[in-house]
Amino acid sequence: MDLISPEAYALLVAVAMLAGTVDAIAGGGGLLALPALLWAGVPPLQALATNKLQGSFGTATASLNYVHKGEIDPRIMLGPIAWTFAGSVAGTLAVQYLVADWLDQLVPALLIGFALYFLFSPRIGEEDRHQRITPALFGLLVGTSVGFYDGFFGPGTGTFFAAGFVMLLGWNLRRATAGTKLLNFTSNIASLIFFALGGHVVWSIGLGMGLGQVAGAWLGSHLVIRHGSVIVRPLLVVVSVAISLKLLLA
Repeated sequence: MDLISPEAYALLVAVAMLAGTVDAIAGGGGLLALPALLWAGVPPLQALATNKLQGSFGTATASLNYVHKGEIDPRIMLGPIAWTFAGSVAGTLAVQYLVADWLDQLVPALLIGFALYFLFSPRIGEEDRHQRITPALFGLLVGTSVGFYDGFFGPGTGTFFAAGFVMLLGWNLRRATAGTKLLNFTSNIASLIFFALGGHVVWSIGLGMGLGQVAGAWLGSHLVIRHGSVIVRPLLVVVSVAISLKLLLA
């Protein structure tokens, strides 16, 4: 593709920073970054691939910060990471052959359901609760399915991971957000590898936006560590509803 103007490039980096902040807190940063890439004239397939590249910087930064601050122990996440990677690879390959139209109706309903769950269960996510399944089974069920979804379609992946951590592992929202970023990074990298092998990534744009993602993710993850569910819950609800409306009105 032709080179974009310096002004458009600077705007993309600024959008990536904002997307990284939002994504580190509640997910949904792609709602900002992907339309910005399309606005700048990046073709749709290249925009999807480049979005995975820039998003990987943000999820990596947030994950490292959460691990460093002791919010998540990566050793107990090895199983979910492996299953998420496998699921994302399968989804990335499947999307090339299958039609995803039915997801346009299913995903908004699920996201609105999760939004209502977090909105009307005020104490859910404030403290750790009863663990219903083991991390290994969580990886098999949630890691594989949500990883596949992220590689196949994508919108709302962070919400699905967070809901799984809260409902099935009983984690509080701050800890669930940390786990979500680790698995989101995994699914991003798995998908990015196959986009890169196909030559679809616009590296010059993605790397610049990646720097903005690093700054935004650092800020967002620190806000989560400091404020916990006070900031995560409302933004999670807003992002879920925003993604639902975008899919329904597209």
